[in-house]
Amino acid sequence: MKYIKPLILFSFLSGLLGFAALVGIYFYIKPDLPSVTVLKDVRLQTPMQIYTKDGKLISQYGVKRRIPVKLEEVPKQLVDAIIATEDSRFYEHHGIDPIGIVRAAVSLVLTGEKRQGASTLTMQLARGFFLSREKTYIRKVKEIFIALHMEQELSKQEILELYLNKIELGHRSFGFGAASQVYYGKPLTELSLAQIATIAGLPKAPSVLNPISGPERSVERRRVVLLRMLDENYITRAQFDEAASAPVTARKHGAEIEVDAPYLADVIYSEMVETYGKEEAETGGYQVYATATSELQLAAQRAVIRNLHDYDERHGYKGALGYLWNIPKSESKDEKIPILSLSFDVSNRTERAMWDDTSLISVLEEIPYIKPLVPSVVKVVNEKSIEVLTVNGETRTIEWDGLDWARRYITDFRQGNDPDTAADVTREGAVIYIREQDGEWRIAQIPEVSGAFIALNPKNGAVEAVVGGYSFYQSQFNRATQAKRQVGSNIKPFVYSAAINSGYTLASIINDAPINQWNAATGVAWRPQNSPAEYDGPIRMRKALGKSKNVVSVRLLRGVGLRETANYLTRFGFNKEDIPLDETVSLGSSSHTPLEVARGMSVIANGGYLVNPHFISEVLDENGEQLWQANPVWACHRCEEEDDTSTSQPLDEDDIEALLAAQFNEDAGTVDLTNDVEEKTIAPQVISAQNAFLVAEMMRTGVRANGNWNKKTYWLGTGWRARNILQRTDIAGKTGTTNDSRDTWFSGFHKDIVATAWVGFDNMSRQLGRATRNQNLINKDPEKFNWIGNALIGTEDGAKAAGPAWIRFMEYALADKPYSPLPVPEDIVRVRIDRTSGKLTNRTDHTTLFEYFLQGTEPTVYVRDNDVVDPAEQDETTTPESEEIF
Repeated sequence: MKYIKPLILFSFLSGLLGFAALVGIYFYIKPDLPSVTVLKDVRLQTPMQIYTKDGKLISQYGVKRRIPVKLEEVPKQLVDAIIATEDSRFYEHHGIDPIGIVRAAVSLVLTGEKRQGASTLTMQLARGFFLSREKTYIRKVKEIFIALHMEQELSKQEILELYLNKIELGHRSFGFGAASQVYYGKPLTELSLAQIATIAGLPKAPSVLNPISGPERSVERRRVVLLRMLDENYITRAQFDEAASAPVTARKHGAEIEVDAPYLADVIYSEMVETYGKEEAETGGYQVYATATSELQLAAQRAVIRNLHDYDERHGYKGALGYLWNIPKSESKDEKIPILSLSFDVSNRTERAMWDDTSLISVLEEIPYIKPLVPSVVKVVNEKSIEVLTVNGETRTIEWDGLDWARRYITDFRQGNDPDTAADVTREGAVIYIREQDGEWRIAQIPEVSGAFIALNPKNGAVEAVVGGYSFYQSQFNRATQAKRQVGSNIKPFVYSAAINSGYTLASIINDAPINQWNAATGVAWRPQNSPAEYDGPIRMRKALGKSKNVVSVRLLRGVGLRETANYLTRFGFNKEDIPLDETVSLGSSSHTPLEVARGMSVIANGGYLVNPHFISEVLDENGEQLWQANPVWACHRCEEEDDTSTSQPLDEDDIEALLAAQFNEDAGTVDLTNDVEEKTIAPQVISAQNAFLVAEMMRTGVRANGNWNKKTYWLGTGWRARNILQRTDIAGKTGTTNDSRDTWFSGFHKDIVATAWVGFDNMSRQLGRATRNQNLINKDPEKFNWIGNALIGTEDGAKAAGPAWIRFMEYALADKPYSPLPVPEDIVRVRIDRTSGKLTNRTDHTTLFEYFLQGTEPTVYVRDNDVVDPAEQDETTTPESEEIF
């Protein structure tokens, strides 16, 4: 007993001293311990995801990849695997595992190394949220205290759910939801047992045990996890054997992008960063929904890409990227791929026999892969076809229909002879691009020409589609929203609107005759010309806009007044600083973005209201709760019935200028994401509904054939192909071409959608040139060769270069829409007039037509019988085939 009492006393004092030491340590490190109460309302760093309006994922932004999951959404096998491997007594301890701590202490004493951490799931979670991975005693002590506190504040289920979403698992994935996507490209619920065991083994050392960086170590770790599951009776021996022997199926996956629309995503990302800041935008878990639907966005992208390739093919083939064998004599023998720097060794490989498919693919993998172009090498050249090996290891045959366009490019104005055989186009050993079109493969090249496209809902300014160029991965410059280019004749509808506002009518007669004005100050005469330089003499205003008569536009500007016209253009949202104060403004010398042009066209399409373009429909938080939704201004035709404070009358000049300065600045695409949703707001009416309708009527003339061929009253609007292809009369449009065809435009609308297409070179000094006749293409469809596509010939202009993109988009966008013309506003009357003079007439033959007028402006004088001009009796004729359309 004399030894027992001292021993008991010693043990008591030791325990007391140990407890005191523990309390002392706690109070020593307490100031450095974080409050775990924040875990009650934890906000995980989750990337921002951007969706189309119909819920298709466009893009994801954020360094950390995280897909939060609820515990009930996690497969039971994954939970079993984690608990069996990381903390088998998770449901028994209170944050720390004494048995594990003793085991780790024994290991430390026996080996002198910190081999075992004894960390429970709770301790790992504490480290993940509040500490580092540094292996120090003080960190371990802090980890223990935080874990104990966490167990007091949170339930086991809450701790487990946080662990599943927080833990780092390699390749920037955080949480098991993200790991499942990164390594296998599918949700947790679709993983096999082998895949579950693989990601369950990652927490120990995610950088070296993941199946991408270390597949062999990953297999070993997977076996350990499966053994632990077997020991804990979570799986059977048969399940173990099957999963342990399963092959490694992991590969790196990005976000599960459903719609590749990078220009749209980039605009939205920029707005979110501007509003919330880069870090918050990328980690706040925002779910942002665009105003654009996936169908219209993809339709716009297809239209732009096809249109740029059509232009490119019209102007000829620039040749292969280089040659691996069978090198032309004109090429350098020292460099097998002249324009590329390859890491693959191609030295001494000058013969075909030296190349197998594996080495060919190794070269192709270094060629830029810009969708829809596929890097390929020509293996066989037949008389009317070629066989190629693609970078994907596939063998493709390109028939003559995919080669016959490829005459040699000489300049933007000259092309070589039409090819007769495949050998006239390419040779074996050539490294080329190919692309698929209408189910067939074609030889291709990266277009040097650029394009842009924007589509809006004219009722509220919601962007339906935006394309900023051929490929975002080639150039991130968004030409639809950022590029200010001269608009050419796209400005004319707005000039004509100013004329109507000043008392002109659609039947007003303007002299289409040359202008020769001497400028004494410069000593130079200004001679604006029509394009082509043909003049019709006295012409009705409707027909002048439909045929895009330059000199008529100048005369109308003079009739309204230069300053008055310039001020009037700001009604459509154009920045006053971009409008030059000289008469060239009537011909489109001002520079605007496609977005600004489309916005201006929306005023004409919606009855006179200035809407504000916006790209974002709504923003949700990480829990799917709505934070913000768009509250755009709306076009309204009977505002006085819906809102007593609104007006159906256009604003005056001072009101419009103040409005533009305060609300509709040049950054029209930016919206304030901090505002709460308000009730529907009526857009300001900047021109009258009657004015908008009359301009739209003139623009309808511009996209169709008019008159009667047999009676010699036939004439074509500059955008006549639109009516021929779309086969509908409820559309309106306007072409636009600048001097020397440096910028080409086509803008137009249906009452439900407005769209603008632009084509030009980024190098503003480069002209779009001219395409000569390619008989190979004409022979395919002689009747339609000059309607749309790569068979168009002549000088490039708005109708040929930009028009096809607009037509192809509208062909899709309007496919299911019934015929729906613009409604005729009140105070619009329709009377029969003489086709030549614009005066009233009692005749009902081909020399007359019906015309719309604002009530009170219709003609009051009748044409005299001896003044009637009957075109059918004239000698001069003009055939539609010979008319060059601009």
